[in-house]
Amino acid sequence: MEDSCANSNRVKLRDGRFLAYRESGVSKQEAKYKIILVHGFGSSKDMNFSASKEVIQELGVYLLFYDRSGYGDSDANTKRSLKSEVDDISELADQLEIGPKFYLIGISMGSYPTWGCLKHIPHRLSGVAFVAPVVNYRWPSLPKKLIKKDYRRGIIRWCLRISRFAPGLLHWWVVQKVIPSNSSVLESNPVYFNSHDMEVLKRTSGFPMLTKDKLRERNVFDTLRDDLVACFRQWDFEPADLSITQESSVHIWQGKEDKVVPFQLQRCILQKQPLINYHEIPQGGHLIVHYDGTCDAILRSLLLGEEHKLYKPVLELNV
Repeated sequence: MEDSCANSNRVKLRDGRFLAYRESGVSKQEAKYKIILVHGFGSSKDMNFSASKEVIQELGVYLLFYDRSGYGDSDANTKRSLKSEVDDISELADQLEIGPKFYLIGISMGSYPTWGCLKHIPHRLSGVAFVAPVVNYRWPSLPKKLIKKDYRRGIIRWCLRISRFAPGLLHWWVVQKVIPSNSSVLESNPVYFNSHDMEVLKRTSGFPMLTKDKLRERNVFDTLRDDLVACFRQWDFEPADLSITQESSVHIWQGKEDKVVPFQLQRCILQKQPLINYHEIPQGGHLIVHYDGTCDAILRSLLLGEEHKLYKPVLELNV
């Protein structure tokens, strides 16, 4: 069942919620490849995936963007979990009739629904690309010596604890203390972004949900909090548990200067899953999806198996 609101097309899910989406690229009928893009924290279906029109037309790519629950024009899911995110993707694909199999591209925190699809619906995936994916510090296979003193782990653990026992206090603290002005909590912050990311933020809208005005809205804050909890709580699996073969066509794209997710953690995943295709952008930060040429390279690698030598690092046994 489809529905239109003022700004978006939407489908009605089995539980009654509406999920908003937008389509891009060639038509479904003409497409050789159909890809669902899973946006990250504070983003939406209106994110910029800057693949060139020439590549999209040449390859015959249909792109399906959607607002994850609570984001943009999609209804919130008070029971959000990793599995519910997977169910939303599967049902969206069914309702829009994109076929029994499709490709997935998960960006930043959109990686946890993508890992969930590899776990729960691998038979529906033609291939998967993770772009600057986040890492759950609860994954048992991550070396303790590598994550023990990682300040990001401490911040996440603190946020999860407060969101569980005192969500109102966390809301007050974020609005009053973390964001001193109406700028974004993340934008132009050298703690999170390298110089190339800073240039990206000068020409993009950044993270519109993360401004003080938006975070004052309790429904916005609750969506972000619930997304964070679903991503970083204890899962019933980790990537090391998955059965990934060469035919699975799983790719990870990572910036070597990423300050949100260190490249060393991605390399730990590779040690457990050596058949993942790993691409590392030497001077890339966390916003590599916005860099010129990156999206074209992602599509060519995912769909055609092409490899760019510049993005193929020499991996050492000890990372």
